[in-house]
Amino acid sequence: MSINIQHTILRRPEVLAELKICKSSLQNQINSGLFPKAISLGGRSVGFISTEVDAILNAWIEEKTPEEIKQLVIELTTQRKLAA
Repeated sequence: MSINIQHTILRRPEVLAELKICKSSLQNQINSGLFPKAISLGGRSVGFISTEVDAILNAWIEEKTPEEIKQLVIELTTQRKLAA
């Protein structure tokens, strides 16, 4: 039995609004391994997977350490590759 999770793609402005951070802060988080990279939607368009954004937001709420969040990002990225 497989679990089917509904993924929604969020564009960068939606992610910034949801997380209440600026574009440079988001990019710094990505570069530091504290936030999953965006996926290519074609051309110069990118988006973020909503379930990954929610997972990171929940980790922040739960006051996870940066190392725990980095591990979460690794797990999310691995799951993304396995789902493809």
